[in-house]
Amino acid sequence: MKQYNEIKRKYPDACLLFRVGDFYETFGDDAVRAAQILGITLTKRGAGSESEIALAGFPHHSINTYLPKLVKAGLRVAICDQLEDPKMTKTIVKRGVTELVTPGVSMNDEVLHSKSNNFLAAIHFGKKNLGISFLDVSTGEFLTAQGNEEYIDKLLQNFNPSEVLIPKQFKARFKEVFGEDFHVFHLEDWVFKDDYALETLTKHFQTASLKGFGIEELAEGIVASGAVLYYLSETQHNKIQHITNIQRIAEDAYVWMDRFTIRNLELYHSTNQNAVTLLDVIDKTLSPMGSRLLKRWLALPLKDANKIRSRHEVVAYLKENQEMLQQIQYQIKQISDLERLISKVATGKISPREVIYLKESLDAIIPIKSLALSSKNEALKVIGDSLHACELLREKIGNTLNQDAPVNINKGNAIASGINTELDELRAISSTGKGYLDDLEQRESERTGIPSLKVSFNNVFGYYIEVRNTHKDKVPSEWIRKQTLVSAERYITEELKEYESKILGAEEKIQALESQLYEQLVIWMGTYIKPVQHNANLIAQLDCLNSFTQLAIENHYTQPIIDDSFALEIKEGRHPVIEKQLPIGVPYISNDVYLDADSQQIIMITGPNMSGKSAILRQTALIVLLAQMGSFVPAESLKMGIVDKIFTRVGASDNISMGESTFMVEMNETASILNNISNRSLVLLDEIGRGTSTYDGISIAWAISEYLHEHPNRPKTLFATHYHELNEMEVTFDRIHNFNVSVKELKDTVLFLRKLVQGGSAHSFGIHVAKMAGMPQIVIQRAQKMLKKLEQNHSSDVLAGVKVANDEMQLSFFNLDDPLLEEIKEEIINIDINTLTPVEALMKLNEIKRMLTKK
Repeated sequence: MKQYNEIKRKYPDACLLFRVGDFYETFGDDAVRAAQILGITLTKRGAGSESEIALAGFPHHSINTYLPKLVKAGLRVAICDQLEDPKMTKTIVKRGVTELVTPGVSMNDEVLHSKSNNFLAAIHFGKKNLGISFLDVSTGEFLTAQGNEEYIDKLLQNFNPSEVLIPKQFKARFKEVFGEDFHVFHLEDWVFKDDYALETLTKHFQTASLKGFGIEELAEGIVASGAVLYYLSETQHNKIQHITNIQRIAEDAYVWMDRFTIRNLELYHSTNQNAVTLLDVIDKTLSPMGSRLLKRWLALPLKDANKIRSRHEVVAYLKENQEMLQQIQYQIKQISDLERLISKVATGKISPREVIYLKESLDAIIPIKSLALSSKNEALKVIGDSLHACELLREKIGNTLNQDAPVNINKGNAIASGINTELDELRAISSTGKGYLDDLEQRESERTGIPSLKVSFNNVFGYYIEVRNTHKDKVPSEWIRKQTLVSAERYITEELKEYESKILGAEEKIQALESQLYEQLVIWMGTYIKPVQHNANLIAQLDCLNSFTQLAIENHYTQPIIDDSFALEIKEGRHPVIEKQLPIGVPYISNDVYLDADSQQIIMITGPNMSGKSAILRQTALIVLLAQMGSFVPAESLKMGIVDKIFTRVGASDNISMGESTFMVEMNETASILNNISNRSLVLLDEIGRGTSTYDGISIAWAISEYLHEHPNRPKTLFATHYHELNEMEVTFDRIHNFNVSVKELKDTVLFLRKLVQGGSAHSFGIHVAKMAGMPQIVIQRAQKMLKKLEQNHSSDVLAGVKVANDEMQLSFFNLDDPLLEEIKEEIINIDINTLTPVEALMKLNEIKRMLTKK
C-alpha cells in the first residue's frame, strides 16, 4: 500500500489500475468510481481496522473490456504494471505506470471508433488570437490553426475533440466562451510558453525551424501544438515517430460556417434522437481512412474552384467507367485501417496478425495503382503515380511471418520456418519430443498391461502418467506417485522428467527467440512509416471520390458547373436527406432557386406552416456544400459561383442554461450573420422575429431585410417568413422578390404542394395545421372566430391609424400645397447619397430641421 500511495501521489487526478498478481486493483475513491462505471463488486481491504480501504478489481486479461468503459466515462486511467518477474525477486515487485490513457490519448481499439478521429486538442489564449491544435495519436494526424474565439469555436464543433487541454488560469474563460460540452484537462501555465513550444516541436521533428510545415507565423498555434506534445510525454507516450508532420488549417481555403450553421444544417450531429444527418446519407466510403477524411471534407468545403472542378472530373470519369469503379471498390474493401496499423508499428503495440493485415492491405494497393495509372483522368493518374509499392516491406513481412500468425506473439508459431536456424532446430526438438512422449505412452501401456494409461501435462507437475484406479495394482514400483484423484492416480518417472526439461527448455527458448525476431521486424518496419501514411492518405482520397460516385449513381445526382459569377442557379433541387426518408413511391417535390447580386438578391418566401419553407432553405445550403466538397448534387442542374460563407438562422432553441431566451439566441445568431457577410455569402433566414410580439417581429424582420438589400456586399439571401406584411418590400426594393410555397385549398382541407412559385402568400393556415395535429374541435372553432374578428379589427385599425397619422402630419407641419414642401423635396432629391459621409448626412438633416423650425 506504501508503494501504491507513492505512485498515486504522482497521478492524483487519474484512476490508478494497480497490477497485483493476476488482477488490476483500484483503491479508495478510484475503487468507488470504477465499481460504479464497470458494474464490478466493491469490497474492503482490512475491514474494521484503521487501514480499511475500498477495493475493486478485475482479471488483468480483461483490461481491453474494462479500460474503454473507464475512458469513455471521461476518466484518465493510469496503468501501473509489474516491471519485473516476481520469480526473480524476494522483495516487493517493482511497479510503475507504463501508460496513461485519457479520452484524447488512446491506442486501444476498443476505445477508438474506426470511422472517427480521436482528437486531443489544446487551446492557447494569446494576446491577439487563440491558438489551437488537434492531434490524433492513433493515426498521427497533427493540425494547428489560430484565430478569434468564433473561429476556434467553429473548429471545436467540426473536429469534436475527445479531450481539450487548457491553461489553469483560463478555466473560467474557456467555460464562458465554449461551454461545458468538452472533457477538459488543465495544464500548468508554464507549458504554454513560446520558446518551450518551439523547442518541443523542432526537437520532435528534428528540424531547425517550422518553415517547412508552413506554420512558422502561427505563433499562438505553435504554442498550442507544443502543449499537445508535452501532454503526450506526460502520459508516457514516448514512441511517437509516426507523428511525422504538422499541417495548418488554412482559414481562407475553406467555406466559413459558424457553429449555428453547422448545428442547424445537421451535417454530422443532430439534437433529435434517431435523426438522419447529411453524413449518414452521403457516406459510401469503404475504408476507415476514407470515412474519417469524408468527415473532414464536410467540415471544410473548398473555396478553390480548380480543386473543386478536379474532384468533380474524377467523379464524372468514374461514373462513366463503372467497371473501373467497381474494381477499385473491391480492392479498397481488402484494405484495413492503414493509418492506425502503422501508428501501432511506431508505438511497438502491433500484433503479428495485425502485421499480416498491414501486408495484405499494401498488397491490395498494387492493383489500385495500376488501375489509376491506366485511367484517362489526370488527377487519378497523379494518385496512381504517388502510391508507394512498398515492395521490400511486403516481401519481408511475407517471408518473416506465417500467414496465420497469432494475435499474441506469446502464442507461438508466428515466425516462419527458414528464417532462423536456431529456431528451426529448437522447433524440431519440441516436435520430436512430443512424438517421443506418444511412443513412451504406447510402450509403457504394453509393458505394464494398463490399456487406459495416459501421458498428460499441467502447469503444476509438468508431464505425468495417469492410471485409472482399476489398474493401479499394475503400476511398477519405480514410478513416483504425485497426485490422487477420485478415480485415478498420477505418477512421474525419471525418463519423463528428463524429456520434460528438454521439451520445456526448447519451448521457452522458442518463445524468447520468436519475440526477439518479431521485435526486430517491427523496429525495421518503422522505416516505412512515412510511405505507408502517404498511401493511407491517397487511398482515403480515392475512397471519398468513389463514395461521391456511388452516391451520384444511386441517387441520380448531377455534376455542378462552377464559374466566376456571383449567381446561384439550382434547377429542380432536392433535399439530400429528406428525399431518402420518404416512403417508397412518394416522389420528392423538387424546386428551382435563382439568386444573384444584380436582379434577384433576396427571395422572400412566404407560405403556410408545414408547407416546406425550411426544407427549401436547408436544401439550398446543402446543395452548395456538396458541390464545394467535390460531390455531385441532388438537382437537375446547378450553376454557381463560389460561395465563401454560409450563414443559417433556422429553427429555435432556447439556451436556458446560459439564461438566454429563444429570442435572445435568435438575435445573437442574426447579429453574427449581419456583422460577417461578404459579397460571396449565402444567407438563409427562417422566421426571424417570431420570438417577440407581432409588430416587433415584423419591424425587426423588415429592418434586417432592408439592411441586407442595402449592404454594399449584396449577399445572396433566402428569407422564409410567415409575416405577409414583408411582401410589401418587393414594391420598394428592386432586388427583393416574393415567392411562396403553394397550397391548394379544397372544400374543408388544404393540400400542401411544396412547390416554390412567384408571388406572395396571404394566409398562414396555422389553424388548419392545429386541426391536423388533432386539436379539439371546440378550440379550432373558437380560433376561427377570433381570427375573423382580429382580421377585421386589424384592417380597420390600420386604416384609422393611417388617417390619424396623415391628419397629424398636416396639422403639425404644413398643408400639402405649402411651397416649403417643394423646397425640401428639391433639397433631398439633389443629395448624392453615394458620396455623402455620415457627418455630412447629419449636417444636411440638421439643415432641413432648421427649415421646418423656421416655418
